[in-house]
Amino acid sequence: MTSQEPDTQSQGRQRREPSLGRFDELRFAKPADRTPRTSVTQRVLSWDWRWILTALLLVLMLLLVLRQPLSNWLWPQTRAERLHERAARALAQGRLTAADGTGARELYSAALALDPDRTDARAGLDRVGQAALAQARAAISRRRFPQAHEALELAEDLSVPRAQVETLREQLRRNEAASVGIDELLKTAAAARGNGKLEGADGALPLYQRVLELEPGNTQALEGREDTLSDLLQQATTRLDAGDLAGASVVVRRVQQADAGHVELPDALAALARAAESKRKQGDRELRRGQLTKALENYGAALLVNPEDAEALNGVQAVATAHARRSERHAADYRFSEAEAELRQARTIAGSSAAQSPAIAQAQEHLARARQSQRQSSTASTPTASQRTRVAQLLADATRAQARGDLLTPPGDSAFDKLRAARAIAPHDPRVHAASARLVPAAADCFSDALRANRLVRAGGCLDARRALEGDTATVRESRRELARRWLALGDQRLGAGELQGARAALDAARTLDPATEGLDALAERLRTALLAPAEQGRQ
Repeated sequence: MTSQEPDTQSQGRQRREPSLGRFDELRFAKPADRTPRTSVTQRVLSWDWRWILTALLLVLMLLLVLRQPLSNWLWPQTRAERLHERAARALAQGRLTAADGTGARELYSAALALDPDRTDARAGLDRVGQAALAQARAAISRRRFPQAHEALELAEDLSVPRAQVETLREQLRRNEAASVGIDELLKTAAAARGNGKLEGADGALPLYQRVLELEPGNTQALEGREDTLSDLLQQATTRLDAGDLAGASVVVRRVQQADAGHVELPDALAALARAAESKRKQGDRELRRGQLTKALENYGAALLVNPEDAEALNGVQAVATAHARRSERHAADYRFSEAEAELRQARTIAGSSAAQSPAIAQAQEHLARARQSQRQSSTASTPTASQRTRVAQLLADATRAQARGDLLTPPGDSAFDKLRAARAIAPHDPRVHAASARLVPAAADCFSDALRANRLVRAGGCLDARRALEGDTATVRESRRELARRWLALGDQRLGAGELQGARAALDAARTLDPATEGLDALAERLRTALLAPAEQGRQ
């Protein structure tokens, strides 16, 4: 009975059936997006639509501004067509050429450069040439002669048939002659010549030339120009006689430009060449005497007549070499300001060839070594104990070498080399000075003995030793002149024996020792003649 009691009770209450409720009132949670996002995507999603619109507008503006360059780059044919169209418009407007590139000629040329196979661009240039002829005709008829000349020049530049251009040019010349008054020009030119005014804007020569431009066959103008050129050549002769080679050269060159076939011109050119040769030889003499400034002036005068004169150019380089050698001598005496000045002069004279000059390079090295030697001397003013011992040893070796007669040889073990090494270590050491003084007579004897034995190369070495020991004294200079004379005599002997190279070497040695040695010019001229003889015989 107990099992049935619940059922009875539930029936007494109202039964509720289960229900799902209203679906339209349900609110579902959004599922989390588990897809990974890149930083770029996140930035794009975070942009505001206004910024995106602004960026798009900027891109559109850039495309509008750059549409022409982009079009030219992507489609060059389109640019050539546009140039052709612009050129055609310029031609139709009569704007044949323009300095700013907007003329028909320039535009057609630009189109042709972009596409060389365009026949229409070539045809356009031909039309420009014919239009230039038409403009020239119109300018002549309106008596606008400068414009006519410009139009004819344009037509000629565009390869218009020469016959067409010359026909119009002759017509222009006749019209100009009729307008300016040839007779009046001739009278003005004759009056200018009578007053001695041969050149200048209203001088006789330009006036006669103006008439001949208008009437090339005008006899009076031809004769007047001939007489005027003769007057100018007379002025050149007067300047030449006064030693003004530069002024004479300028006048003769002007005459040559005006009329290269003038009857008196060959004589004037020959006189100019003789004067240039005289200047060149005078430069050689001044160079041998050591007068470098005067030598350079004379070589320069010769080069005014002929800038390619090989001998004058060599003379200029010889002057530069002489300055370089002077620099070496000053550097050896520690006179550095004078050495630098001479070296600068050498570089200036040598010009573009200074870098290839052995003499200048040697002078630079010598100057650097002299500076280093001076620095070493100043720092070595108080030699150490070991240096003093070394100096004593070197001086003892020098004494023994001198006793053996080894003044200059063998290299490194000679008395002079040992003394030089000691001087490099302790230049102010009294013992070094005493040894130098003792070696001076030996060096003088060495020079005299070598000279008597005709051993000129050894005599030169002995002379160098004397100069290093004594300095450039009067005695050393006289010995140098004596050695130069001996070399000159040897050169004369070698030349007489037909040994041309030996003669040249002896001549160079004499010139190096003493450029003012008497007889150098004569031997040099004889040697030059002897060297030319085989070449002339070969041509015969």
